[in-house]
Amino acid sequence: MRSTFTTKQTLLAAACVLALGAFSVTAGAQEMSEHGLVTSPSGQTVMSGFGLCVHSGFGPAPSWTAGCHAARPVPVAQYFEKTIPAPAVAAAPLAVYEKVVFDVNVLFDSNKASLLPAGRDKLDGFVGKIRGLEGQSMLAVGYADRMGTDASNQTLSESRVNTVKAYLVSQGVASNRVDTSARGERQPSTYAGECKDANNTKNVACMQPDRHVFIEISGSRLAK
Repeated sequence: MRSTFTTKQTLLAAACVLALGAFSVTAGAQEMSEHGLVTSPSGQTVMSGFGLCVHSGFGPAPSWTAGCHAARPVPVAQYFEKTIPAPAVAAAPLAVYEKVVFDVNVLFDSNKASLLPAGRDKLDGFVGKIRGLEGQSMLAVGYADRMGTDASNQTLSESRVNTVKAYLVSQGVASNRVDTSARGERQPSTYAGECKDANNTKNVACMQPDRHVFIEISGSRLAK
């Protein structure tokens, strides 16, 4: 009786030892790595029959993961539209114009309508001043002294102003820019009491200011 009991106890103890050993091997094979994968005691990743890694399960069944790592989201390329401002360009300064007026007075000999050398020099200087003038308005007015008849003096004043215009045009001034007028002996530069002698040399010299063509021009140009 005692011998039988001892034998049964021995067999039972041996079975328990075997079971515990198998359990410990299984438990050792299920050690969890730092990434949550089940590894064997030698550190190898435990794989399923389908080539999947065994994760330590947080539930009734283990998790299976392809490639032994948790699937990561595929990065999606993102594009951002950015407008690059054009470099600042300094605004060009606005052109500044100024109003100007020029005039010239050309004298003539008594009863003559031809230009004197001094008259040409004055007109040359005048043309140089008005070059580049924009929006110009020019008026040339011819005059005559009080000697002779009104009709002859009117004709003489017209001839003088036409002579001046022709010279200006020859120097590059547009013909349609030059307006002309003839006043004859009207509006003299001298007073009637100044030159009261008869038609003699003294009186001719006294009336010299009355024998002339006066030109005035106004316009605009870039301010200097």
